[in-house]
Amino acid sequence: MQSTNNEAADRILSELDSLAPIIAAQAAEAEEARRIPADMIQMLKSVGVFRMTAPQIHGGLEFDLPAVARILQKLFKIDGSTAWVVTITNATALLLPLLPRETYEETYRNGPDRLCAGGGQPAGTAVAEAGGLRVNGRWPFASGCEDADWIAAVCVLTQDGTPAAGPAEGVPAIRGVCLPARYWQIEDTWRAPGLRATGSHHIVLKDVFVPSENVFDMASARPCLPGPLYNAPPMQIATLLHGPVALGMAEGALDDIVAMALSGRKQQRAAVSMRDSEIFHYELGRAQAEFRAAQVLCDAQIASHWRHAVAGTLSGDALLAEATQSMIWMTEACLRVVQSCFALAGGAAVSNSSPLQRRLRDMQTAAQHAGVHARHYAHAGKLLLSRGNDGLQQAGSSPGDGLHAKS
Repeated sequence: MQSTNNEAADRILSELDSLAPIIAAQAAEAEEARRIPADMIQMLKSVGVFRMTAPQIHGGLEFDLPAVARILQKLFKIDGSTAWVVTITNATALLLPLLPRETYEETYRNGPDRLCAGGGQPAGTAVAEAGGLRVNGRWPFASGCEDADWIAAVCVLTQDGTPAAGPAEGVPAIRGVCLPARYWQIEDTWRAPGLRATGSHHIVLKDVFVPSENVFDMASARPCLPGPLYNAPPMQIATLLHGPVALGMAEGALDDIVAMALSGRKQQRAAVSMRDSEIFHYELGRAQAEFRAAQVLCDAQIASHWRHAVAGTLSGDALLAEATQSMIWMTEACLRVVQSCFALAGGAAVSNSSPLQRRLRDMQTAAQHAGVHARHYAHAGKLLLSRGNDGLQQAGSSPGDGLHAKS
């Protein structure tokens, strides 16, 4: 299984290398249209990137998490918007096994290349009715929704106009709903400086009845499939996908600035060419050091979480906080790398023809995602303090200890 997994991942990586010039050539067109071109979606389907987290019983690849991360990083190195849509559909697919098995099977009726979009914020309300829920809501940031086959979103369950009590005090009851794309309205709202081609519009349900078979309880639902990809809490896996997002764009920026320097470019009022400048050497070496540190941390965190997933122990607040902490630091480091490469390129980087300006816009936009916002550092710090000196004494431990929690 592991050997087959690696072989399939290597095949996809090789095919993406061949597609890279085509994807890069269409980047400007995609940004203008604010969505991935239809022919590109079909090419990506043929490569298999939309089926990475799909189960093998439905023709999917069911890759392990490290393999998914390798492929996503390669895609982000090529183009941020294209990779973002691929990431979202694979991440959303991990939420759907919480549906009843019969409904989950229906989502794959047309094959393994099913595209998913969704709204992760609890921006809707749901009222219980006989046989289901009456749902109203408007959810932002539904990346790839125009090409999606199925769309999922999160609602607050209400009773008599107020939120129903959830599993913990002060937390409302949350329900997920999932319907074919035809049931959803799409509001053309996505106009942003970065990740422009992701089509991250608002999605809307207005007084729509959602049958019980299309509803799942976010707190108590158990996956209808076996396997570490599906039995791990979806948020634990989705959090780690921010790693390849940032690493791929930073790696691409480093390649861009190295190619510029090797072209023999000499900047205005510079005494020597870029490749002969010691100042350039210093800044490039420093940027690469940050990238390498981020890569090592990301790889270690993903490997650790995957071991937990295989063992059936990927759960708990401490492990989620640890993963979030790692992804925040890594995203900040990669943003600094991209900013450095952009600055080193000088005035040439501001042109629309420069991939560096797009990488900077995409990286800055990705870094604004709620999942990697710096405010979440506070939760990791609070957990570490709760461990006292025992936690601090283990500060040299490798990732995967759940912020150095005792077993």
